[in-house]
Amino acid sequence: MSSALWLLLVILVHLPDQAYTKQPNIVLIVADDLGYQDVGFRGSDILTPNLDRLAGEGVILENHVVSSICSPSRATLLTGRYPIRTGFWKGNIKPNEEFGLGLDETLLPEMLKRNGYATHGVGKWHCGMHTWEHTPPKRGFDTYFGLFLGEQGYYSHKKTGKTDFRENFYDEHGNLVDDVRRDLKGQYNTYLFTNKSVELIQNHDQSKPFFLYLAYTAPHIPHEVPENEVEKYASHILVNKRKKYAAMVSVLDRGVGKVADALAQSGMMDNTIIVFTSDNGAYYKSVGSNYPLRGGKSSFFEGGVRGVSFVYSSLLRKSGYTNTNLHHVTDWYATFQKLAGDKPEDHSKPQLPIDGVDIWGSISDGLSCRDEILYELRDPSKRLDSSGHKGLKNARKYPISLKTLDLKFRKGDSRDAQDFFVIRWQNWKLLTGTGLEIQGWSPDNGSSEYRNFVSYQGGMHPRSLVSGTFLFDLSTDIREEHNVADEYPDIVVRLLDKRQSYLDKVKLVEERNYSKKGMANGVWKPWVEL
Repeated sequence: MSSALWLLLVILVHLPDQAYTKQPNIVLIVADDLGYQDVGFRGSDILTPNLDRLAGEGVILENHVVSSICSPSRATLLTGRYPIRTGFWKGNIKPNEEFGLGLDETLLPEMLKRNGYATHGVGKWHCGMHTWEHTPPKRGFDTYFGLFLGEQGYYSHKKTGKTDFRENFYDEHGNLVDDVRRDLKGQYNTYLFTNKSVELIQNHDQSKPFFLYLAYTAPHIPHEVPENEVEKYASHILVNKRKKYAAMVSVLDRGVGKVADALAQSGMMDNTIIVFTSDNGAYYKSVGSNYPLRGGKSSFFEGGVRGVSFVYSSLLRKSGYTNTNLHHVTDWYATFQKLAGDKPEDHSKPQLPIDGVDIWGSISDGLSCRDEILYELRDPSKRLDSSGHKGLKNARKYPISLKTLDLKFRKGDSRDAQDFFVIRWQNWKLLTGTGLEIQGWSPDNGSSEYRNFVSYQGGMHPRSLVSGTFLFDLSTDIREEHNVADEYPDIVVRLLDKRQSYLDKVKLVEERNYSKKGMANGVWKPWVEL
């Protein structure tokens, strides 16, 4: 081989992906409150053949970190920015709340749309709806089909008795159409989300790249599913309370299979990237399982924040393996931005700093990409209405007190009494402060002891808020059983020293305002005019 030809081959191998491929189609699928173990490829007793196939033929992401609850995970996914930057460190958006993703944020669909993508949202939003400007059709989606709030009845499509199911699109004159779909009452929403997604794929104009954000509500509470699906998918499940949850996951799995089939049948699959992730873990001591991890939803132990995630695409150079590199939910924004060929400097709306990194090389080639992730930081001084203490302000190491704290929650809001810092660096994970939610371990869902373990239903789980400093070496202690803070004080100090740089980025937030004006005439809708 001539030296010139060899040089040409080297150059081609190292060119960025977008230099020799067109913009990929992107299908981003989110499951709601799915347990770490609750898929077949993690040894679950729940039937998920479609997820198992796509994961097995793609790349399983073993260290994919998300937020511990719904709204912050979704806000982080759509902005590429930590909750400390967006104000979502406050926690979930509640119904009637006048809060949402800032209008200065450039969301993922907005970024893709300015690069020529057709953008469609299906399912759960939960990122703000008090003004129309905060809703999906105003945040970059050409169409949206689903709910604005965080949960609903799977058949009634209602929250607190009011309908929250709509179809949004723009008519031929560019006017936003808000079609409240009362006519769909009684139809199971997982079916509806799947069918709409298939329809969007089948009707897509393939002269444009395609983006689908499919955010299922399953298997979030309430645990509702057609009885024939329970008989079909869950008759073998040992725990009766778990049967509906299991069937909900299996119906979601079947939906993902239908979406994949539609992509293949339309000829789009060869240039499509499918990303699947959960938004957080399953509730601790409820019907989901995060085995062998510790804790669950709302905690910052791995069972709460290690998402079930994989990537499937023929564009992957390496596939059929489990990737153990460290990844964070912020990284998808940076990755898709690069693959789409976006150049923020070419657009009039300034892009705010993002925290994610491009992980395509990590996933496709196994290259390392990051060694640090901020799990969470809370400081009452960043709440403009706060009367809370500032426990970490002058503390190098917070003393451990495993007694449940007698915290004075103002207006029932524990965040005013929480002041903590959770970070991972390489294999070290630090949790320190006050108001840390301490949870235990789930047994294997196939074991006999699991029957006794599942004693709580509908998200009602024991909650113990404590003070302390906890250091875990996840390379040898994935179950977070051994606190080694006293053995490695230098690591504790090194990680604590990182806190100030993150604290400087925390967005100040005001007291939450609520109104019932958004519940008028039996329908949830925006109620504030800008």
